[in-house]
Amino acid sequence: MESGFTSKDTYLSHFNPRDYLEKYYSFGSRHSAENQVLRFLLKNLFNIFSVGGIKGDLLIDIGSGPTIYQFLSACESFKKIIATDYVDQNLQELEKWLKKEPGAFDWSPIVSYVCELEGNRMKGQEKEEKLRKTIKQVLKCDVTQSQPLGAVSLPPADCLLSTLCLHAACPDLSAYCTALRNLSGLLKPGGYLVIMDALKSSYYVVGEQRFSSLSLGQEAIEAAVREAGYTIKQFEVISQSYSPTTANNEGIFFLVGQKLSSSA
Repeated sequence: MESGFTSKDTYLSHFNPRDYLEKYYSFGSRHSAENQVLRFLLKNLFNIFSVGGIKGDLLIDIGSGPTIYQFLSACESFKKIIATDYVDQNLQELEKWLKKEPGAFDWSPIVSYVCELEGNRMKGQEKEEKLRKTIKQVLKCDVTQSQPLGAVSLPPADCLLSTLCLHAACPDLSAYCTALRNLSGLLKPGGYLVIMDALKSSYYVVGEQRFSSLSLGQEAIEAAVREAGYTIKQFEVISQSYSPTTANNEGIFFLVGQKLSSSA
């Protein structure tokens, strides 16, 4: 199906993590739109965690996919990181990198870039080893469930991070609001919610497969986050979009919210 919402089953049967990594995270010298977006994500993650001072004991990443770029600055600010995803093959790809298995994706160009942002305090290999030690678990997650991590019991997190996930997981605005409320139960009062995603994008492409994305503008996103019990500390948009053959977004946004102390 070209149109309509991409189901969970379609992700399990058709999402190819290697195609996704090669398309969006081959961080070479070429000045592709994908590279430009990735630089924006890395710079903002650095600003949020290293400069902005969001830190604590536990960070839970929602919808990690097969990627580790989103943890590279966070591992300097949190003692423990939990990676999660719905798609089994993404979790397997993550484990492959964590265990240094043959054929694991080479993140070293991206790691080097983040090390530069951080003033080259450590070399790339040191950074990778630090991150491997900080990621304590890789868990299955379903944001549509009232308990997204199922029966797994974790202490309330200091920060929830979600990059390029929620808009793909939700068919409509109501589901998006519900997912945000479901996730709120994983976060301690006063904890931070950090979301980065494509703005007003209805699809993205991996290999030959097209996947749906919930097309939302800034006002709808902010309203949903507030309704889920957060104050919005920061909302920024850049106009950089992916290649037209990759996605039809109108920029990338990042949001920092803080959970209200009175919310459940």
